[in-house]
Amino acid sequence: MKLMDCVEVIVEKSKYAKEGVHKGMQGVIWEPECKNGEWVVLIPQYGEKEDIADLYIKEEDLRLLPDGMDARINEQIKVRFDNENDSIKEFNEKPDDLSGYLI
Repeated sequence: MKLMDCVEVIVEKSKYAKEGVHKGMQGVIWEPECKNGEWVVLIPQYGEKEDIADLYIKEEDLRLLPDGMDARINEQIKVRFDNENDSIKEFNEKPDDLSGYLI
């Protein structure tokens, strides 16, 4: 792999998910050198939208995309995880304190 190569994330790891990056997302290698087996990968959104992340990703967690990438895929994956996280937040919200409630 080298600078400006298009890549796909092939694993789901909490380290990447904390930055909003999930399995299947596509990006571009953003620095010329691999450091400690990791590349800096830019994960963009389509058009002029703010990038999802730029982070170090292990080389074995990436697959080279010789025909280029499609940032629209990143948006589809992002929406799926955003919706999933919203549901978890709703479920985990603390209900009203009912400890003094008598029947």
